[in-house]
Amino acid sequence: QVQLVESGGGLVQAGGSLRLSCAASGSIFSINVMCWYRQAPGKQRELVARIFHAGRTDYGESVKGRFTVSRDNAKKTVYLQMNSLKAEDTAIYYCNGIDVFNRESWGQGTQVTVSS
Repeated sequence: QVQLVESGGGLVQAGGSLRLSCAASGSIFSINVMCWYRQAPGKQRELVARIFHAGRTDYGESVKGRFTVSRDNAKKTVYLQMNSLKAEDTAIYYCNGIDVFNRESWGQGTQVTVSS
């Protein structure tokens, strides 16, 4: 199984930037895709971005052109660079990993608050 720990959340003004990190440990060799999700109060959890083992990335419509997902294999860390932040980006952001057996692992979440 994989253990995931997010960091980097905080309070930022609209238009600002934050970079979230997700550090992985455990059976990381079996990870097929790493994802970032978010959940705002009263809303369903939504997929923000994901990066596949081969490097392909894709993004939710609301963050395209503003967010970038990347990884550093040596550091076993996935990043989410968030630029041009908006108040509607306020949410708890979760890191998620899916292995080749379709088992999911989740981090504990990190709060991002964007003030308008």
